[in-house]
Amino acid sequence: MALHYNLSKVFAISDNDEDFAKQIVTLFTEEVPVEIKNIRDGLEEKDHKRVYQAAHKIKPTLDLLGMELAYEDVLTIEKWSKAEGKRKEIKDVVKSLRGHVDNTLKEVKKTYNL
Repeated sequence: MALHYNLSKVFAISDNDEDFAKQIVTLFTEEVPVEIKNIRDGLEEKDHKRVYQAAHKIKPTLDLLGMELAYEDVLTIEKWSKAEGKRKEIKDVVKSLRGHVDNTLKEVKKTYNL
């Protein structure tokens, strides 16, 4: 049983199609780390728009994979970027998001031999 993600939504929309689930997981491994980097880079550059766009882009994937804590982090990051907050206000949330994503990446790579 997966600890850091839940594929019940994926299986619900795909009629329990394992190949579809693997495609979604593969997409997660390829796209989400890139957007996490965009969030971190945007944060360093004080580019609130870049942070927002990257967070917004991964939000549906995190929801689909049942990554509730990471999803909550992304909502917080979006809200922060819209308000153009200070970096120190959001650094811990970004670190938390990265941790959730890293844990899920390790788990799905092992489970799906990616």
